[in-house]
Amino acid sequence: MTVRFNHTIVAARDRHESATFLSRLLSLPAPVPAGHFLAVQLADGVTLDYADTGTEISAQHYAFLVSDEVFDAAIERIRTQGVEHWADPARQHPGEINTNDGGRGVYFQDPGGHFMEIITVPYGGF
Repeated sequence: MTVRFNHTIVAARDRHESATFLSRLLSLPAPVPAGHFLAVQLADGVTLDYADTGTEISAQHYAFLVSDEVFDAAIERIRTQGVEHWADPARQHPGEINTNDGGRGVYFQDPGGHFMEIITVPYGGF
């Protein structure tokens, strides 16, 4: 049996704000309603289904493997929009990107407080 990741629910303070933030930043299609969720479509049929929680959110970490072109556009949007970003998850290198594993990466928070990461090469350089 093949096992593939299909979707996850992302808790949000404002599902529209968070889903739109990510879809615009990564040049993804606009979020679409899916029941009481707002779905952001990723590659291979995977969706991030944003849901308003009405309660305090526990920050989660979401990492996305992107092409160099998507990274270039995203980092430009991050900088242009004044989104705080770091080269490392400990946030000790603000305003920088990393070059881990021969690629590039950056960490930032979405409007709901989740920690997002985009990388151009998987960890380990595979």
